Amino acid sequence: MKLLFAMCGSFCTHSTAIETLKRLVPDNVIIPALSEICQNTDTRFGRADTLKQNLTGITGNEPVTSVKSAEAIVTKGNFDAVIVAPCTGNTLAKIAHGITDSTVTMCVKAQLRNQKPVVLAIATNDGLGASLKNVATALEKKNIYFVPFGQDAPFEKPTSLISDFSLLEDTLLGALSGKQIQPILLK
Repeated sequence: MKLLFAMCGSFCTHSTAIETLKRLVPDNVIIPALSEICQNTDTRFGRADTLKQNLTGITGNEPVTSVKSAEAIVTKGNFDAVIVAPCTGNTLAKIAHGITDSTVTMCVKAQLRNQKPVVLAIATNDGLGASLKNVATALEKKNIYFVPFGQDAPFEKPTSLISDFSLLEDTLLGALSGKQIQPILLK
C-alpha cells in the first residue's frame, strides 16, 4: 500500500506514533507529513529537526511540509489512505469544519476529495470539552475513520482523549474495507 502518515502537535505522543509508523514501514510505501507546529517547534520531547530526520530515515522519504506540496502530492489520488497520528484537537476541528490552512488539513482534504480513507488517531486534552462536538462532526463524515480512543488520565485530565495507537493498523484495514472498527470508545 501507499500511505501518507501525517503528524500534528501532541508532542508527548510522538514516540508512540513513531513506533506505530515503524510497524507499517516494512509492508508499505509511506510518505510522512508534518504540521507546521511540528516542523518548527522544539519541545522537551524532542527537536523539530530531529523529528524530520527520523521520519526521513524511517520511511526513506522526505516529509511533506507545505500546503502547496500536500495539494500537489495527495490530489493525484495515489494514496490508499492518509493517516493523521497524532491528530490534535486543533487539527480535528479544522477537519470537522472543512478548514484547509495547513499541510495536514490539505492532505486530508485532498484525500477526501479522492473519496479515499482518512484515519485519525486523536490526542487532545479537550476531547470531552470544547473538541467533543468536533469528534461528533468528524464521526459523521464519509471516509473518516477513528482509531479507537478513551480517556488517558480521567482524574488528572478529565476531558483528555487519546487513541490506542496499537489499534491503528486494525483501523486502517477496516477503513480500507469501508468499515469503522468497534468499539470506538475504549474503557
